Amino acid sequence: MGLRAELPVVGVVAAGGALGASARYGAGLLWPTPQGAFPWTTFTVNVAGCALLGALMVLVTERPTEWSTAPPHPLLRPFLGTGFCGGFTTFSTYSLETERLLSAGDPTRGLLYLGGTLVAALAAVGAGVAGARAVHARAGRGRVGRA
Repeated sequence: MGLRAELPVVGVVAAGGALGASARYGAGLLWPTPQGAFPWTTFTVNVAGCALLGALMVLVTERPTEWSTAPPHPLLRPFLGTGFCGGFTTFSTYSLETERLLSAGDPTRGLLYLGGTLVAALAAVGAGVAGARAVHARAGRGRVGRA
């Protein structure tokens, strides 16, 4: 596939990334982290983004035609997954905040943040996947009951 054919994908990833990064920045403005404090905003954003990505992948890749008569638009996954969720979550800020906590002589909080984010993010992906599958199962039973 040539570069010209990839331009729409690059465009939707960029647009989704701009929206996701703007949402993350807005979260930081609404809930700023004081210097030296546990970075709850980044933690929450990363965990929420992982949950959203888990649910999105179920809806877009596992069950797309069961939710509607047409498959999802081919640009939906790169827009929401790579773009929005990729721009919303932030590994670089997570790494920097971990380093700052460790460098400030707070190894307990730094290591809790380091490990806690990883565990919570993985759990959030699993919860997003399970939640989307459960909603799909309930919606399927509802359609059968009305037939």
